[in-house]
This record gives sequence, structure tokens and C-alpha cells, in this order.
Amino acid sequence: MSRSCSILFIMLALATLGFATPAAAAAPYKVGGRCGGFPRVALITRPGSCVGLVGSGLGFPRGVAEHKGDFYITDMGSWLPNRGRLLRVRLDRPWKPIVVLPHLDRPSSIVTGADGYIYIAESTRIIRINPYARDVAASAQPVVIGFPGNGLHSLPGLALARQGGLFVSVGAASDNCENKNGRRPNPNPCPELFAKPPRGSILFLPPRSQRPVSAASLRVYATGIRNTLAMEQLPSGLLLAASNGRDNIDSADPLLSDDLLPHDLLLGVTANSRYGWPYCFDFDRPSPEYPLARCATFARPAMLLPPHSAPLSMLAYDGKLTPRPTLILAYHGYRAAGHRIVAYPTNASGMPVGSSVDLISGWNAATGVRPQGSPIAMLPLADGSILIVEDHNGTLLRLAVAR
Repeated sequence: MSRSCSILFIMLALATLGFATPAAAAAPYKVGGRCGGFPRVALITRPGSCVGLVGSGLGFPRGVAEHKGDFYITDMGSWLPNRGRLLRVRLDRPWKPIVVLPHLDRPSSIVTGADGYIYIAESTRIIRINPYARDVAASAQPVVIGFPGNGLHSLPGLALARQGGLFVSVGAASDNCENKNGRRPNPNPCPELFAKPPRGSILFLPPRSQRPVSAASLRVYATGIRNTLAMEQLPSGLLLAASNGRDNIDSADPLLSDDLLPHDLLLGVTANSRYGWPYCFDFDRPSPEYPLARCATFARPAMLLPPHSAPLSMLAYDGKLTPRPTLILAYHGYRAAGHRIVAYPTNASGMPVGSSVDLISGWNAATGVRPQGSPIAMLPLADGSILIVEDHNGTLLRLAVAR
């Protein structure tokens, strides 16, 4: 069993026993001083910046979107169905999350569309709300239905498309396309890639009317991408996506290190791209289960990211927190490379170059100072600061310039 699968089973068990979220037993952050108008927490930042605690008690938050000063936050509730909520908060008023929609099915990604509607990815569908409506909850309507909602990676991801519409990711059901015996021998093709819609893929949702459509009918933009929730389309039209690599590669080949392999991937995704999951990993390396895979026939990753860092959100950023334009990634992973936010400098095309620097680190547990934390979603604000959803402790944080 993979580590990710083990964690999922543990979380399901806790939810069944009444522990709805990872935040249920979380220790609070110690605060001291101020950061941009909020209590300052003891996380490590670059000189000239700090992290403020905007609010807590969010349950199991996964995403945040903004509309005219209202911030909408998805709270999954647990990994069990229909325990989720959509919350609304404001930063210019006393902290008081308001429940907009209850009983959602594992809501995760959320974006404000070009049409002004707010789109929310549940496990098996995408819905949208009209934030201008007198009764926002009553405005909720399905946009896409029929996502699989099962397996190890059951949460669709969303990203805005510059021509309107959305990119929608569909995660793989398995770690590396295991069969019932836990292995898939070469040369059998992976059936997940032929599902409707394909698992391990990115779909494209064009601007639509109010009529819901089936996920199986959406255009398949790219395939062979194990699990990506971090996506951002650059002004050039290139879609950047960060994909999470498999676990337990050493169980398939004891000569390979699970700590060092495989790397997570940064992909420059173009229409009709075919990447190598589950046949290949890293740069053109055949997976142990598929030693004869022709990896050079698949699209090549743009960059290797730290193994098991679990990048779950990204921002193309050009603001006060960094001296030049950067690509910012939130590493959610619990291993050494994870639980931090990093920035890569970018070239004129918006592609990352060189090595990353930590914008926020030190999310390891320190008794009386801070709990173990994991950043999962980011939202840039007009003043250059960045809101951060931290799901492990149910908090909303803000990275800002220290004054």
C-alpha cells in the first residue's frame, strides 16, 4: 500500500470516528507582534516579509477565491462525501466565517471565472454560484457532472483559461496503474487512460451556458499526468502544471530509492500533449513495471521538482514580495522537501529558470510555537500580499511585506 493510500485510510477512519478534519487536534500558532494588520506567526520568511494569521477554525480548507472583498473558501469537511462547505469571510471585518453552501461533496479547487461567477470543484462535479445574486446559495447550479470521484486522487483541479473557460484536471485512480494484484505487468496499456473522461488528464471546459454537460464530453487537453492540482496559464498561452509523482517506487524495484525518486514534475502543457504516466518518470526513465516503455515518444517535463514535495498550487507572480517576476509553488508534502512555499525566477516568457528560494519555511512542528503545517492554496491580492490556505490546521494566513 502506498503512503498516500495509507494516509487516506487513516483520514477516513478518523472521519468515521467523528474527527472531521486534520484541524480537529491541531495545536494553535503562537503569535507575537503584527504583520500587515494581523497577528504575526513564527514562520521563516525572507528578510522584509512576514506571515500573519488572518483566521482559524476553517475545518479542512482546500481553496480560496475572491469577489469584491468577499473571500470564498472551500472546506472539504473530511474525505467522506457530502461533509463539505463553502465559507465566506472578509479581511476588513472581525473574523467570522459564514456558511454559504453546506453538504458539498469534497469541495476543493475554486476560482473566480472571467464571467464573474465563482466555480467550485466537488469530487464528482463542478458547480458555480453568482456572487452578485441576492441569495447566493440559491444561485448554485451544476456546470459539469460525471467526474469519477473515486480512487487515490478524487479531487478535480481548476485553472482559468485566458480565452475564457477553465482547465480541469482529473487525477489518476491509482498510484502507478496497479492491477488487482498490486502490479501491472508490461506491456499492458493502462486502462485508466482510456476511461471517459481519462484519469490522469487535463480537460478543457469552454465558456458555457447554464446547461450542465458531462465530464466525458469535454475536450481532452493532455493525458499521462498522474495528479495535478497546481495549474497556471501564462500570457503566451502555455499552461504550466505541476504533477505529483508516485509513491513506493522501491516496492517495484528495490534498487530505486523512494526518498529520492521519482521527482515531482513541472510541465509546460500544450494542446494534445501526451505525458508518460504510468510508463515513465523523471526525464525519459521507464517505470520499473514498464521497462520497455519508449519514453522519448512522450512529452518531456519542463523541470524536475523535489521528490514528494507535492506542489498543489502555483502563482505567476510579479509583486512586492520578490525582486523580479517569479513562479511561486506551494509544496504541501510532509517529507523534508515539502511544507513550504518557494519561488523560481522566470524568464521573459514566464518559464522558471535556475534554483528556487524559500518564501516561507519552518512549518515543522515546534511545541508552543507552531504546529506542523501544509500550505495548499494561494491567492494574490491587489497590494502584492498573498493569502495562503493551510489545510492541516484549518487556517488562513497572509504573506506580506514587513513594515
